[in-house]
Amino acid sequence: MARKILLVDDEPLILKGLKYSLEQDGYLTDSAMDGEEALAKFESGEYDLILLDVMLPGVDGIEVCQRIREKSNVPIIMLTAKGEDMDKILGLEYGADDYMTKPFNILEVKARIKSIFRRSQPQGELQEEKRIIRVHDLEVNCQSRTVVLGGQPVRLTAKEFDLLQLLITHRGKVYSREALLETVWKYDYMGDMRTVDVHIRRLREKIERDNAGPEFILTKWGVGYYFTDKD
Repeated sequence: MARKILLVDDEPLILKGLKYSLEQDGYLTDSAMDGEEALAKFESGEYDLILLDVMLPGVDGIEVCQRIREKSNVPIIMLTAKGEDMDKILGLEYGADDYMTKPFNILEVKARIKSIFRRSQPQGELQEEKRIIRVHDLEVNCQSRTVVLGGQPVRLTAKEFDLLQLLITHRGKVYSREALLETVWKYDYMGDMRTVDVHIRRLREKIERDNAGPEFILTKWGVGYYFTDKD
């Protein structure tokens, strides 16, 4: 079944170009030109990914992202103006999986979309003993891509799950920020290292009881991050 992507931008030429190019690759697309329309279409339809501009009339992209995240884990790629670092950080803080700066190369857009879809597919080839990983009261199901903590489900975005899955399946291995960008984002990612820090912080907020003294995702100062190897 073809993947369906919601395109949200207030520039008709950008929407037209994205729609044409993505449909040439076999995707189904829908579009919205402002935040209210985007939220209405999200509520009434089902989408596999949302490409969302930050600067929108009325409800801006940051608020749209935040409101969608309250209800869904659908992957979101934010589009930001070049050099608007605060928009990038806010987008990631409110649950975006990735961001791109304008003007962008359509080939890179396609690469990032394919990367997210590739990483979000269940990994049916995993060995039985590795499909469900339990550490203390944290349970990670790598096949269904679900997480349970203390018997309660934990909602993660696609990239948050990718990070957790990588770290928990290689317990004790320290990953630098560069290695995490290369491994999790799966392309020649030119974003800054704050992308990793923001995702790690959001992940800790969801699975750690004490962010100041985490028990699962630990920091090796000056090196990177790793998942505890203590049972």
